[in-house]
Amino acid sequence: PEDPARSLVLGTDKGGSVFVFDLDGKIVPDKVVSGMGRMNNIDVAYGFALGGEKIDIALATDRNEEKIRIFRLPDMVPVDNGGIPTFVGETDDRRAMGLAVYTRPSDGSIFAIVSRKFGASGSYLWQYLLEDAGDGTIKATKVRAFGEFVGGKEIEAVAVDNELGYVYYSDEMAGIHKYLADPDAPDANTELAFFGTEGFAQDHEGISIYKVNDGTGYILVSDQQANTFRVFKREGEPDAPHNHQLIKVVAVSTNESDGSDVTSAVLDPRFPSGLFVAMSDDQTFHYYSWDDIAGDDLVKAPNGEMMP
Repeated sequence: PEDPARSLVLGTDKGGSVFVFDLDGKIVPDKVVSGMGRMNNIDVAYGFALGGEKIDIALATDRNEEKIRIFRLPDMVPVDNGGIPTFVGETDDRRAMGLAVYTRPSDGSIFAIVSRKFGASGSYLWQYLLEDAGDGTIKATKVRAFGEFVGGKEIEAVAVDNELGYVYYSDEMAGIHKYLADPDAPDANTELAFFGTEGFAQDHEGISIYKVNDGTGYILVSDQQANTFRVFKREGEPDAPHNHQLIKVVAVSTNESDGSDVTSAVLDPRFPSGLFVAMSDDQTFHYYSWDDIAGDDLVKAPNGEMMP
């Protein structure tokens, strides 16, 4: 926060690494972590209490090893005692794929929400409470299983809206599901919305959320085979917050993109209203100024504040 220009972009390499880039798109060699399994999704959380101090952490799924990996930021030192096993006790599939982190505003508790290569409808995703293990590492405890699955392929893309309290995930051949992110909320396992069911060329993939501080903004979903991102209203419609209408389709230079993220934070002058990053199937990551994604159709909100 004190120097946004030093912000980092984290991306997984399914060959077994987590790569770290600066805002020029250059790899930061001393922060790259290698020698793991098939790395899949990655997300970050801020202010985790570990060993009497608040640290920032990055979490990634290792599909082949059936684990969550956790690293302290910004030095990328592991704090997971070799990895946290996922979907323990399941007999159909334990391979972790999608991952998003939820920080509960009421008490600061931090959770990992994880999907897998295959799972039963109604319990496809598992949610884990992250806690200090007392030995300098982080432990995880399962707190719920949830998530409808239409079928046909898999669930990989997961995203959390901390401020509004929702989790979204892509049912690849069907649409985007929406639930409450707080596992202790009433009706937490009741589906709130299922949208984006029409117009996609094939796979529904990466999800990211452009946030404006008044609760508005956008949900961007990769239309993978069309090489576009479909943009839905974050806040829904008046008196219908779970009615997420399509408002724009954005063509991008990525090919077959299934991973992406976005921020409204002003990181440096090249990104005056925020930064959108998407991966391409040639193992590159593409940076876009939010101004170019927004064009004349979408709101530009530097640091979440609506422009006059």
